Amino acid sequence: MKIVILDGHTINPGDLSWDVLKQYCDELTVYEKTDPEDILSRIGDCEIVMTSKCGMTREILSQAPNLRYIGETATGYNNIDIEAARELGIAVANIPAYSTDAVAQHAIALMLEISNNVGLHNAGIQAGKWAASEYFCYWDKPICLLAGKSLGIIGYGAIGKRVAEIAGALGMTIHVYSQDKEAAMKSDFLTLHCPLTTENAGFINEDFINGMKPGAVLINTARGGLLNEEDVAQALKDGRLSAAGLDVLTTEPPAADCPLIGLDNCILTPHIAWAPKEMRITVIDVLAKNLAAWLNNETLNRVDL
Repeated sequence: MKIVILDGHTINPGDLSWDVLKQYCDELTVYEKTDPEDILSRIGDCEIVMTSKCGMTREILSQAPNLRYIGETATGYNNIDIEAARELGIAVANIPAYSTDAVAQHAIALMLEISNNVGLHNAGIQAGKWAASEYFCYWDKPICLLAGKSLGIIGYGAIGKRVAEIAGALGMTIHVYSQDKEAAMKSDFLTLHCPLTTENAGFINEDFINGMKPGAVLINTARGGLLNEEDVAQALKDGRLSAAGLDVLTTEPPAADCPLIGLDNCILTPHIAWAPKEMRITVIDVLAKNLAAWLNNETLNRVDL
């Protein structure tokens, strides 16, 4: 039995171990990254493939005669043609809801960074600005208190509920979009925790922003494709949005001309909300449990059924 991991670097850049998987195979091969043109050759004659981003298309799957199992190393599995896998008898399992606490924490971290400007002021101090000041304190941007502010939440699943819990503890008033659209749209902060679908792609656009509270803050730790990036960038430039904190972009990594890069009021992080070490340990652990279940003719976390 052979296992091939096609893109192991983001899950395990070297600080974790894949050894838990070795008990289920005679040969384990880990590739840090696999380009599209190399996917089929790297699958070769193996029975088990694990990946998070490589495109498991019908064309690829139909040319991998020994392939019997795909372990998705994430929650989303839109990189896999599930219908083709089902027709070819290839089992597919994912890692559901492993990153709830991590993503909620990151959403709050973006809100706090926008409110307190921690990074900005640290950079100023490192550059000698505080030492050169005649006052005991200074601030380069206004500091905002979250207590008393309102937070609109779009997507009220496990992550949205966890964000509401933390934000409530900070003294914020919570408005859930699915329960009170008007209140959510007029909130001081609006945070996205919904899946990306063909129906909602780019729905944070000019019309939507014009319906928000003027000067609101937008937070996105869900999927970059939820935003029309040109419209969001323009709203940040003209003040309809006072700030944005984004962990995801439509294209990752972004193109050099991404309109959201270089804006002073747009805080960007490189799709790392899910990535605390504790979460990545969970991913590898569940990968092993899913595989063990499949080998025992069980259906743990199967998405092809």
